[in-house]
Amino acid sequence: MKRLMLIALCGVLGACGGDDHAELKAWMAESTKDMRGNIPKLPEVKPYEPVPYDVEALVDPFKASKIEPDAKARQGEGKGGAFQPDFEARELRNSLLEKYPIESLKMIGYLNVGRKPIAVIQVEDKVKQVKVGDYLGLDFGMVTKIGDQEVVLRELIQDSAGDWSERTSSLYLQSKEGSKK
Repeated sequence: MKRLMLIALCGVLGACGGDDHAELKAWMAESTKDMRGNIPKLPEVKPYEPVPYDVEALVDPFKASKIEPDAKARQGEGKGGAFQPDFEARELRNSLLEKYPIESLKMIGYLNVGRKPIAVIQVEDKVKQVKVGDYLGLDFGMVTKIGDQEVVLRELIQDSAGDWSERTSSLYLQSKEGSKK
């Protein structure tokens, strides 16, 4: 009995497996009969030309003294270069304008007193007068030139190897129209 039902079930399933998708297969055959595969040609391979890499004059970025500044001090080599600032003099000066980064300082005025230029600098709600030779900012910035539109500074910055170098920065006169408070 079970065999008979199994054979009947297989017969019914076999009858259901007719050619139901004949229409779809005909459409696919019709749509793709004119199609041809078109593969573009490969680009021409250019021969390899080596480029000379001359690094004799460049600083080695993987030199231990560049990666580990402490190793340089341990070996007794340079102690920061020719531009190393005087930290003790900074503490003695105790200038308010040396406690703020250059970006937070604003030049708000220019005075010419006794033919000596003086810049008026604002930080937060405090206003200070600055002359050539005064110090500004966190990077030991010394005022080298004061004009009616800008204050030029010579700053000392330290690289990852512990060497000090100079850079020039400027503070420009801020107008009332530019600052909207």
